[in-house]
Amino acid sequence: MIVFDLLCSAGHRFEGWFNSAEDFSAQKKHRILECPTCGTAKVDRVPSAARLNLGAQEKKPKTPEKTPEMEGKDPFAIAQMLYSKMLDELLTKTEDVGRQFPEKARDIFYQRDTARPIRGQATDKEHDDLVAEGIPVSRLPVPPKDKLN
Repeated sequence: MIVFDLLCSAGHRFEGWFNSAEDFSAQKKHRILECPTCGTAKVDRVPSAARLNLGAQEKKPKTPEKTPEMEGKDPFAIAQMLYSKMLDELLTKTEDVGRQFPEKARDIFYQRDTARPIRGQATDKEHDDLVAEGIPVSRLPVPPKDKLN
């Protein structure tokens, strides 16, 4: 079994358990997969924390140090704060190439342009075409610019 973090078009985040990545793709293609909160079939995978099982010597994960801004806050508030920091890193350390994303991603992958971190927009088909070519891209739930603080 494989667990994917999922996000629906309405912004509801949830987990899905699948036999394989192909199983997820088939369920999505046939619109079997739905958001448990709102029922929409517009669902995408989102990045999740990596977990490596290295065998019997597995140790208890180290608890991150609590910073003053985390003190007294519930886990959901902490997760939102960490997501905000991650989003800030993404927005400040990548170049926004907008609708030229598929073209720029190909140019960088095929070494026709300087390697650098980029972000932008791609349609579902453009994204699927990039993945089919073996170009490492990822979809991220980034709020519209007018919704950013």
